[in-house]
Amino acid sequence: MPEPKRYQRQRCFHFITFSCYQRMRLLSTASACQIFEETLERVRRWYGFSISGYVVMPEHVHLLVSEPERSELSVVLQMLKQITSRKLRPRTLERFWQVRYYDFPVWSEKKMIEKLRYIHRNPVNRGLVQNPQDWPWSSFLHHAAGSVGVVEVESRWTAAKRERVAQADTVRTTRPSPKPGERAGQPLL
Repeated sequence: MPEPKRYQRQRCFHFITFSCYQRMRLLSTASACQIFEETLERVRRWYGFSISGYVVMPEHVHLLVSEPERSELSVVLQMLKQITSRKLRPRTLERFWQVRYYDFPVWSEKKMIEKLRYIHRNPVNRGLVQNPQDWPWSSFLHHAAGSVGVVEVESRWTAAKRERVAQADTVRTTRPSPKPGERAGQPLL
């Protein structure tokens, strides 16, 4: 089978899908999903990329991510898969993940929204839950209500929070320095 064409260093987001070995339901427990989320966040910080959306399904994962600041997207995914495999692979299996992954470059806002909807509706479409908010292993609750989870998700909520922090830092750094003999916030007597 020919290698799939990879579109990297395109300065766009990527819709990524990868599956458990032989599509086995190796991510069907809460502890496995939690380990995946913790590892995803750890790898996100190491390589400096943004996560716009994700869902952990029993036998596969969907991610909507930016290209990393450090290294290639393929290296990021390799690291993510290796670490989770080491932590989760049953001794009876030769591997945890399928070798390849699917990568679709996302160029437009319209396509970004389409992919986020697909990601968040996946558990509903598969009959795992009635509503997207009922599936705890996705970015849906963050996008819908600003809920903060293990994985830092890039959204309007995250942008607003960063803006508030930047404004608070600006206020702190623009206050005049106390005069000699005056403590900060207290006038001289």
